Amino acid sequence: MSQAEKLRVGVIGGGYIGTTVGRLFNQDPRSTVTALADVDAETRQTGGKTLYVGDGSRYEDYREMLDAEALDAVLIGTPHTLHYEMVTAALDRELHVFCDKPLTTDLDRARELADRSEETDRVLMVGYQRHLNPAFETARERWQGSAGSEQGADGREDDSTALEPDFLSAEITQDWIDRFEGKWRTDPDLSGGGNLYDTGSHLIDAVLWTTGLTPSAVSAEMVFADDENRVDERAVLTVEFENGAHGTISVHSDAPCVREHIHVWDDEGAVYLEGRQWEERDLAEIDTDSTTVIPYIDPDKQKNKAEAFIDCIETGEEPPATARDALAVTALTEAAYEAARSGEKVSVELE
Repeated sequence: MSQAEKLRVGVIGGGYIGTTVGRLFNQDPRSTVTALADVDAETRQTGGKTLYVGDGSRYEDYREMLDAEALDAVLIGTPHTLHYEMVTAALDRELHVFCDKPLTTDLDRARELADRSEETDRVLMVGYQRHLNPAFETARERWQGSAGSEQGADGREDDSTALEPDFLSAEITQDWIDRFEGKWRTDPDLSGGGNLYDTGSHLIDAVLWTTGLTPSAVSAEMVFADDENRVDERAVLTVEFENGAHGTISVHSDAPCVREHIHVWDDEGAVYLEGRQWEERDLAEIDTDSTTVIPYIDPDKQKNKAEAFIDCIETGEEPPATARDALAVTALTEAAYEAARSGEKVSVELE
């Protein structure tokens, strides 16, 4: 493939996400990063060097980059509350968009982008990486069937209503509050809240996407790190789902290390998804007689974010993590903050 045929990607935000995912685009023979925008001069320099973007294609204003550069797609890796305007600006220019999570921290804007993404032929993919993790993909088939197949991974005929989760618990721990003190992640004007909107967003998405459950109401207790009760450092959600299932989702930000545990029970046993730090998660199935089974997972099934994004552009297929998926996360997250501040159970408004 020649340089001219490669997908030309502009990166908005030269920090960790921008450079980490940007490297994946540079490593894929079908794409290349050709421009970078960041408001901070030092980040523009370091990010530009990391991604091999020359001085002439580094911009302080992302809008100037979008207008000046010949781009096919953008990667958005900026603080959460900036995502909406950047996604909108890119879609207005008929560009494909890869946006880091969460898609937006405003429910009305999340609905708008979900609707818009389904009306355009441009790909809008959200950076929820568990959608690309074979352990989560395999677990998802238990309740939603195998995409494009008449049978799920366990050989059952495809009948997604035959087996549904009854109850679940999900927890993630992290040394988040101390690590990000004084940085944008603990500034709610940029982050939208606290850790529930940051690492917790991945946990909420993993529960909703893997199980296929639709949240209907939530109660929440939170410990806030600020006087305005905007930055949560601990959050415990009790969620009711439309099918009658219940679950707890817990995010703890003052733990010494990262551990993730998702346990989902149904009539035939349970699925456990476990992991430490940012390693790939492990999958175990618990049978009704309490036997633990470790299913085979093909290690070659794993795609990275850039690879999956480019595949969707080439094939026209729906991205692994859609704007509609992101809408569900925003709806539950916003309802949880309201519930914690009010002390009342709050309905989750997806429509």
